[in-house]
Amino acid sequence: MTSLLQILLLILDIAQWIVIAHIIMSWLINFQVLNLRQQLVAQIWYGLNRLLEPVYGRVRSVLPNLGGIDLAPLVVLVGIYALRIILINNAAVFL
Repeated sequence: MTSLLQILLLILDIAQWIVIAHIIMSWLINFQVLNLRQQLVAQIWYGLNRLLEPVYGRVRSVLPNLGGIDLAPLVVLVGIYALRIILINNAAVFL
């Protein structure tokens, strides 16, 4: 059962890094460090958007409208950290 816990923690780690990569890429695109006319950058960007937009969309439907500020990635990251803490604190269930 500990292997199940490790697999779940690995999935949460991968999800965390995907969200962080999306956040950093969005900053780099907005500050015009990365250009979406480059094919590799565009493919990575659109792939991350297709992967994360269903999750962000559900979070955005719950959050109030804050104008130009998008807190959905922050809420998703906090949710991932919370799930990680819950899994670690209840590791005895998996043993």
